Amino acid sequence: MNVCVYTLGCRLNQCESEAIADSFSQEGFTVVGEHDHSDLYIVNTCTVTSKAEQKARRMIRKFAAVAPTLATGCYAQVNEEELKALSDQIIVVPLEKKAHLLKLAKHLKVTLEAGFDLMSGCLSFSDGKASVFDYDAASFSYHSRAYLKVQDGCDNECAYCRVHIARGKAVSLDSASVVERALALEAAGFCEIMLTGVNLTMYDHTQKGLGGLLEELLASLGEGIRLRLSSLEPDHIDERLLATLKDPRMQPHFHIPVQSASNKVLRRVNRHYDIEGLSAILDSLRQAKDDPFIAGDVITGLPGEGEEEFEETYRYFRDQKFAQMHVFPFSPRPDTPLFKAKDRVPESVRDDRAKRLRDLSDELYKEYLIRQSGKPTEVVLQKRKGGSWYGLSGNYLEVKVLDAPLFAREGLLVSGHFAQFDENSSKPVVMCHA
Repeated sequence: MNVCVYTLGCRLNQCESEAIADSFSQEGFTVVGEHDHSDLYIVNTCTVTSKAEQKARRMIRKFAAVAPTLATGCYAQVNEEELKALSDQIIVVPLEKKAHLLKLAKHLKVTLEAGFDLMSGCLSFSDGKASVFDYDAASFSYHSRAYLKVQDGCDNECAYCRVHIARGKAVSLDSASVVERALALEAAGFCEIMLTGVNLTMYDHTQKGLGGLLEELLASLGEGIRLRLSSLEPDHIDERLLATLKDPRMQPHFHIPVQSASNKVLRRVNRHYDIEGLSAILDSLRQAKDDPFIAGDVITGLPGEGEEEFEETYRYFRDQKFAQMHVFPFSPRPDTPLFKAKDRVPESVRDDRAKRLRDLSDELYKEYLIRQSGKPTEVVLQKRKGGSWYGLSGNYLEVKVLDAPLFAREGLLVSGHFAQFDENSSKPVVMCHA
């Protein structure tokens, strides 16, 4: 029987979806892609933007026309009745039961063998809860790297965001369990682990914090493992965390949700830092790592963003030489303070600003690639295509690998250096060392 797990949104969603897909594989189901025939669909949704919600709704409706479809994730959490009204084949799994989906495959095997149809099996599965940290599978269906969920929820209450409404208050997996799961992933052969969470820097923030967790992990794991952080909110990046980043096993790649580089706008949308503090953090990241890949999220057209505030943001990203920008036009979210804001930026202006920032991002990315020419790097091999290997460098670049060793395999960590940048090449090239 075929099962498709379709994912929208953040790396945390990807982590959870991979564990769910893996649970089906372990029970003998065939996990397929969205374009293949499937007998069951599971859609892990996102509510960050209206575009993400529209896509979730469209895909759920499409899948439900073919087979039973389970919808979970943040959008499904806050729009349960709307989704149920689309089709009788749609079952909404709330976030407090999302981890329970890890047990669905085993449950379906029993109900199908007992003569029940698939929809009945899914409906009878509605009872029961599981910890939000039950995603501890040591093997993953789609990646040569492993995700490890250590945190969920958020306490920030940013004025434009409703993820905290869907996910709830910040909670953390105890450090002993994190270390145990990381050691299991290392023993299973993974050479890179990405720590994920809704607000990762809020990990155990009243006690040891994310820095304390990383100290324990680095003391417990071997020298051959790489650790990567999914996203770092600026307001909880402290000296203890920054100190751990100097360890060579911590990867030189940092994703920071900046959102705006105007202090006026940051206050307006209830972000808990200022640009002066962020600049100090960026300096510290660059002291910890040589020219790390720093990507930033930015929202254009936030209420209160005039031309002056936008130009502040544009200049800041340009002058700070971010390697990449993820640009999102402001999308008013129901149940948030800014949903009915009266000082909205016209959509045409908002979209024009988004285009300007995306063009800037393209320029900054190219500049970053040029700076990498000749520099040493390590690459996790991910796939072989057309006689060549492709993988992910320490600074999170998808690269083509030349002169890979004869014993190359998916998941192998190889050393090399970046070739001279060629803008006609579809990907940066890494030359392996003998």
